[in-house]
Amino acid sequence: MEDGQVRINLWLSRAGICSRREADRLIAGGRVTIDGKPAQAGMKVDASSSVCLDGKPVDGRQESELLLFYKPRGVVCTTDRRWGDVTVDDVLKYPVRVFSVGRLDKESEGLLLMTNEGDILNKILKAGNVHEKEYIVTIDRPVPPEMPAALSAGVFLEELGVRTLPCRVRQTGERELRIVLTQGLNRQIRRMCAVFGCRVTKLVRIRIMNFRLGDLKAGEYRKATGQERERLKELLKDSHN
Repeated sequence: MEDGQVRINLWLSRAGICSRREADRLIAGGRVTIDGKPAQAGMKVDASSSVCLDGKPVDGRQESELLLFYKPRGVVCTTDRRWGDVTVDDVLKYPVRVFSVGRLDKESEGLLLMTNEGDILNKILKAGNVHEKEYIVTIDRPVPPEMPAALSAGVFLEELGVRTLPCRVRQTGERELRIVLTQGLNRQIRRMCAVFGCRVTKLVRIRIMNFRLGDLKAGEYRKATGQERERLKELLKDSHN
């Protein structure tokens, strides 16, 4: 940055529009203007610049936001309101537009990361970047003796036609498991448990990478600490979006 100027792709990323790479595509597609003229890759803007995407103003000066949010059960991560569901935005009611990093299905609860930083969002979600997510899972009957070891080694999910990657699984109660995944298949844990004839009755995500749910209650959020942000940078330094 020089004299308060930043590259146009970073400006769009800070505004929570998209990643810098996607911003380059928008620019190449002629959808971004600076002071009324088509933007070019590498151009710089500052607080006095008028940046528009598809003719609508974009404010890239907003502060970076990274929140830890406890998504309650029964709440959906999508913003699609066609089915009358309660959404994360309905519960969070945050004054700045933020997006969830990944999802939890409607019947699951626990930790969601919410951010307006496109680069962070894409680096964490990028396929091939191995980032841990930890869950406490309660099932509808006593844990079969062979289940923890078999889940750890990976099981074949017939509905998806794939075998799950090795993960860490530990039994923590008669009907409770603690599972650490680096994969994010659709309803993965529920499908994994179904292989053993078990139905998940409660699923709580308690950790994403270095972020822990801690004492947050359902519907509550807090801002990430400086120390958490620094650790995240370390974990993402070799990730590419």
